[in-house]
Amino acid sequence: QLVESGGGTVQSGGSLRLSCAASGFKMDYYGVGWFRPVPGQKREGVSWLSSGSTSGDSVEDRFTISRDKVKNTVYLQMNSLRPEDTAVYFCAVDASGRGGLDADEYDLWGQGTQVTVSS
Repeated sequence: QLVESGGGTVQSGGSLRLSCAASGFKMDYYGVGWFRPVPGQKREGVSWLSSGSTSGDSVEDRFTISRDKVKNTVYLQMNSLRPEDTAVYFCAVDASGRGGLDADEYDLWGQGTQVTVSS
């Protein structure tokens, strides 16, 4: 099970840190990604981290993904937030360990946490 937290409302230019806590398995061996929905399309990947600590993002380096192996939790530090970043954010794990921005590669999803950025 994956449980996200940390969402909320912030002004444009502000920051938030999202958390994704896993239970029932160790996330160390999984790829992890953060996604948000896009109307009419599959979820957009915004940041990912492989089991080998390779990472990438699609948001011009404004977001940083990290992993705390002791807490079995992955974080998404979101900086320089913009109104267009407003969305429900989901974390997911990829059993292959690769990660990446393609939602179809992921096997288990959390329930999401709402992020609202006001202008």
